Amino acid sequence: MEGEGSSEIETNTDSLDNSIIFHVIKNTVFLCLFRKCFLTSRSLCGSVLQDITLEYDSLKEEYEEMMAVAQAEAKASTKRKHISRMREVRIGIKRFDKLISTITGLETALQLIISGIPGLESFILILGASPLRPQQVYELSFSHGNSLPGAHTDFAKTKAAEGLSRKVIRALITKGAGSGSYPGPTKLFLLVKAPSSFHFPLQFLPKRDFRYSKKIVPVKLRVKCKSQNLQMDALIMLVKSAVPSAQGTLLRMS
Repeated sequence: MEGEGSSEIETNTDSLDNSIIFHVIKNTVFLCLFRKCFLTSRSLCGSVLQDITLEYDSLKEEYEEMMAVAQAEAKASTKRKHISRMREVRIGIKRFDKLISTITGLETALQLIISGIPGLESFILILGASPLRPQQVYELSFSHGNSLPGAHTDFAKTKAAEGLSRKVIRALITKGAGSGSYPGPTKLFLLVKAPSSFHFPLQFLPKRDFRYSKKIVPVKLRVKCKSQNLQMDALIMLVKSAVPSAQGTLLRMS
């Protein structure tokens, strides 16, 4: 698997709230689905969504214009061409309807599950024919730092969320996220570790004791707060100060 391994990303904030986690996961999903758009525009999913919406609106406008032209057209051959093109445009509009509906449902499900599970820490994204037969696996884990998970319900995009999303996207692209091409149908699955008592949104199906193929080595990315390193350094200094002989004991054991 290309880009296998694990790495860490440190944020400049003291905590990770629901908004930050939501936008990081959302942008990661869009990276897997629309990698070419990310590389072309060098931006996050906001511009990708904007491009999709613009193309969708242009198709609807084209369809309305062709409806008017087809009704006024007298030549049978020209009219047939218009009808054929209208059929293609109508199919494109239906596909965009389905795509936008899926994106909206995903956003809603993510918000429900992030706000409904206190201390939610890990997500798994799987690309492949099925979750049991993955082609690529990405594991994202979050350390909340000093925040109180579940206390924040505002999912508006912030500068912290956008900045961290860019770091995560760059790290995943470096590891080859979404770069492979595979024969046959490929789907994207989003898995969330949750307690058995949690009432899942309709978009999620519970799977107990889930395990994917051991042949696949996942890309693991851990996001942690800057304050955690400071707390760890302070703890080490405190231990060394209180027990000066501990360091020598550890060295002899090693």
